[in-house]
Amino acid sequence: MPTQAVMSWSGGKDSALCLYHALRDPQLRPTHLLTTLNEHHRRVAMHGVRAELLEAQAQRIGLPLMPIWLPEMPSMDVYEQRMSTVLSKLGRQGVGTAIFGDLHLADLRVYREQQLARIGWQAAFPIWHKPATEVLAEFLALGFKAIIVCVNEQHLDASFCGRELDRDFLRDLPPGVDPCGENGEYHSFVYDAPYFSRPIAVQRGEKVRRTYQPTAAPDAEDATADCCRAEPDPFSAAFWYCDLLPDPAESAR
Repeated sequence: MPTQAVMSWSGGKDSALCLYHALRDPQLRPTHLLTTLNEHHRRVAMHGVRAELLEAQAQRIGLPLMPIWLPEMPSMDVYEQRMSTVLSKLGRQGVGTAIFGDLHLADLRVYREQQLARIGWQAAFPIWHKPATEVLAEFLALGFKAIIVCVNEQHLDASFCGRELDRDFLRDLPPGVDPCGENGEYHSFVYDAPYFSRPIAVQRGEKVRRTYQPTAAPDAEDATADCCRAEPDPFSAAFWYCDLLPDPAESAR
């Protein structure tokens, strides 16, 4: 019998491709999408994507969204309490596995596995160690479509933000940038996928720059505290965000 599992969902390309494989794995049965969001801005952490668009993805997929609302700078106590509340609720429904779209961050994988083991859960990594070029080739060949919603200024300039994730984008990446953005170079929003009931119509809004400064020197555990985070927190870094807006025609449906 397949294991009921919750998908750690950022709304970006890695989690989207990971879900594609999880849905085809006879050992897994994804039942929910789990995402941490900023409760003040009502956006996905680091991606800056509006909660409404995340909900639109869940509707297209046909899986319920389990949001975890966090304050701007949550303490570990607040984070762990809110995460525990949601996982406990899922556990009572028979869920005992969390699925992640990680590729190569070994320390983060170990952390996820250890944290979940504490509550008797398991972790699954369907696309673990897939080469970046293979991941992106499969992503595009399957018909996924995504927009770059955030770029790290240390790696990419503002012109990359708001672009379509396509072969032209990949061709233009500077040397040294991971094609999958595995080092936090960029984040994306998937607006169409093979398992969507229909595409999500969006409009590109304003492009803004945000800076992040540490309040204290982070240690390794703090940097990977969120068991559903795709990358470590930004410290002393600047990011460009492209605000995506639901298309008016979308709201009228």
